[in-house]
Amino acid sequence: MAQANCRLYLITPPILPDKFEDQLAAALDAGDVAAVQLRLKDVPDNVLQKTIDRLRPVVQSRDVSFLLNDRPDLAVKLGCDGAHVGQTDTPATQARKILGDLTMGVTCHNSRHLAMEAGEAGVDYVAFGAFFPTATKEPPEMADIETLRLWAEVMEIPCVAIGGITATNCAPLVHAGAEFLAVVGAVWSHPDGPASGVQAMLRAIRQAEESKGK
Repeated sequence: MAQANCRLYLITPPILPDKFEDQLAAALDAGDVAAVQLRLKDVPDNVLQKTIDRLRPVVQSRDVSFLLNDRPDLAVKLGCDGAHVGQTDTPATQARKILGDLTMGVTCHNSRHLAMEAGEAGVDYVAFGAFFPTATKEPPEMADIETLRLWAEVMEIPCVAIGGITATNCAPLVHAGAEFLAVVGAVWSHPDGPASGVQAMLRAIRQAEESKGK
C-alpha cells in the first residue's frame, strides 16, 4: 500500500499505563507512524529519563522518530531524535541552538505569525491546533482550518494538526493540507486497543486523500 501524503504523529497519553511499552510497540507495528512525542508534564528529571530509556528503543528500532516535549536539553542528552516546544517553553531560537541538526517542532496555536517566527528560528515543522475539543489540555484558543489551509498552500515548512482529532473528524484537515495529524485519545483510548486506533486513523487518512478534490 502506498504511503499517504498525510502521516500519523502519536503523542503519548498524559499518564502512561503499566506495560505501556507493549501498547506502544503494538501501535507502531499496526501501520505507518511518522513520529512519537513523549509528553509527560510535571515529573522529575530522573523519572523522565527512565521513561525515555524505556520507550526510545521501542520507537527508534522501528525507524520512527522519537521526540521529547518541552526539553530540548534532555532530548540531546538522552539520544532522542528531536524535541517539540510550546510558546511558554524554551524559546525556539534557543531550542534550535541546543538541538543542532535534530528535529524541532513548535506549537503555534492558530497563528501564522507565530509560525513565521518559528520558521525564522529554523523549525522543522509547525503545529496548529486545537481544531476540536480535547481532554488532553486546554488550548488558549481553538484553531481555524483556514489557518492550516493558507499555511499549507504558501509555505514549505510542514504543518502538524493537533487537538481532538479522530478518525471521524480528520478529513477536513487532510483536505486542508496537513502533512501530519497528531493524536492522543484516538489511538490510546480506542475501545479495541492502540493498534486498532492506528489502523482506524490510517484508513480515515487514506479515504480523505482519495476523496480530496472530488
